[in-house]
Amino acid sequence: MKDFKNDPRFAGIEPFEKKIWLSSPTMHGEELEYMTEAYTTNWMSTVGANINEVERLTCEKIGRKYSVGLATGTSALHLAVKLLGERLYGQPKVGHGTLEGHRVFCADMTFDATVNPVAYEGGELVFIDTEYDTWNMDPAALEKAFELYPEVKLVVMVHLYGTPAKIDEIRAICKAHGALLLEDAAESFGSTYKGVQTGTFGDISAISFNGNKIITGSAGGMLLTDDEMEANKARKWSTQSREAAAWYQHEELGYNYRMSNVIAGVVRGQFPHLEEHIAQKRAIYYRYKEKLAGLPAAMNPVDTAVCEPNYWLSCMIIEPEAMCGQVRGETDALYETEPGKSCPTEILAALAAFNVEGRPIWKPMHMQPIYRMNAFVTAKGNGRGASNAYTAGTGAGDVGADIFARGLCLPSDNKMTMEQVDRVAEIIRRCFD
Repeated sequence: MKDFKNDPRFAGIEPFEKKIWLSSPTMHGEELEYMTEAYTTNWMSTVGANINEVERLTCEKIGRKYSVGLATGTSALHLAVKLLGERLYGQPKVGHGTLEGHRVFCADMTFDATVNPVAYEGGELVFIDTEYDTWNMDPAALEKAFELYPEVKLVVMVHLYGTPAKIDEIRAICKAHGALLLEDAAESFGSTYKGVQTGTFGDISAISFNGNKIITGSAGGMLLTDDEMEANKARKWSTQSREAAAWYQHEELGYNYRMSNVIAGVVRGQFPHLEEHIAQKRAIYYRYKEKLAGLPAAMNPVDTAVCEPNYWLSCMIIEPEAMCGQVRGETDALYETEPGKSCPTEILAALAAFNVEGRPIWKPMHMQPIYRMNAFVTAKGNGRGASNAYTAGTGAGDVGADIFARGLCLPSDNKMTMEQVDRVAEIIRRCFD
């Protein structure tokens, strides 16, 4: 482990007394009031006023007709996949997934919670490469995927780090091929695309209230749809598919996925502070952009002419020629210090040495051991791509692997002061000395 504190490049820099987190919950007080209300009224289970109100507020904010409060964003995605699978292929036998025997196109550079629900339902995942403009699903690669697999009828997209994908292009491609769209808006609650809230664009959509999200319940998620029957079915499935009988009657497979009224109390207390949190995250992003100017690196791209992200996480990517030697295994990484150059591994290690949390970019799904044998489609065609390949500006795939190799997530906690952002930026600058 390199001794950064005694490295001459970092002379005069002291560790933060209190850890600077990547993105931690910010509580305001109302959360405790609603939790206490659940406690004092004894509504401690999966029904109650908090759940009802959070579902109402979510519909009102996003503009969907129906929402279903669930235990996690992952459970929302799972039930969304199951609903769309049934819409496409009918109800399967008990113990069989709705997508068995069917391919599904999924975003490649994302957290595995986006794609795992497809595997839960027996679908065969085909990963679609990323593009540099938004770091989201590449419409050109998606179009190529339909040329290779024209039978596919479901696409799972994501808005990475709170920045909307190229929704118009993706929806047009789906419509042209008769495919349904599942929108994973877990990271983008409060973001807009052409003035419209994300979470609106999928046939079914999902958001997350996980502990590190823009607002949180410590856990929790929401399924969003404009179909009342599907909302009711998801609500039923989430409570073990109990039928309307005096005894416990079950006629289809169910899950213990419903949101707790206590968790909903936390989310309810956070709702009034959503725009405040977004404004704080936005200020952090643009402060980094200012303080890191002049380095051979760039912030994650934002096109405000098209969208307004929630700026959930600020990220940066190093120019290919400024990358020092870096090698990553499955769980470890090595790098070689070079004057004027750096790499994510070095920067993250330096930040950690000064009591700051950062993280690598999501490792693309096609590079994960569990999914390494799945098909992966780039804009140039069907292929596996070379992990850690530096392809920037060459027109070649594997864009996701390139961003993973050169990119990192910066601490973006909305409680950070501008002085703290400046100190973090200075640590990063000195990595390039």
